[in-house]
Amino acid sequence: MRSDDVRSLLQAAVPTAAAGAVAAVVSAVVAGGKGAVGAVVATLVVILFMGLGLYVLQRTARSLPHLFQAMGLMLYAAQILLLFIFVAAFKNTTLFHPKAFAITLVVTTLVWIGAQTRAHMKAKILYVEPDSVKADKPENSGPKS
Repeated sequence: MRSDDVRSLLQAAVPTAAAGAVAAVVSAVVAGGKGAVGAVVATLVVILFMGLGLYVLQRTARSLPHLFQAMGLMLYAAQILLLFIFVAAFKNTTLFHPKAFAITLVVTTLVWIGAQTRAHMKAKILYVEPDSVKADKPENSGPKS
C-alpha cells in the first residue's frame, strides 16, 4: 500500500477503534462483561470488513479506474449486507450480549463512514499525476523572427 493509502486507512480506523472502546465501556456498564465482549467483537468486525473494502477499492482505483464508482457502490452495498448477516447470525448467541453487539456494529460503521468521508475531504488528491521527469519544452511551431 502507498503511504497515502495507509494514511486514509488509519484516519478511518483510529476513530472507529476509539468509538469501539467507548462502546465497550458503556456496554460493560450497562450489560456486564458479555456486553463488553459484544462491543469488542463488533468493533473488530467493522474494522476488518471496512478495512478490507477500502483496500480492495484502492486497488481497483489503480488498476481499473473506469470501474471505480461502480465498484465503490457495489462494495458498500456488500459490506452493509454482510454486516446485517452478522447481526442475524449472532442474534441469539450466548457468547456475548447481542444488543450491545448490534448497537456497536451500527455506531462503529457510521463512525468509519464519517471518518473516511472526512479523510477524503481533507486529502489533497491530484487530478492529474505529474510526470516524474520533466519533458522537454515543446518547440515553437510558429514563424521565427
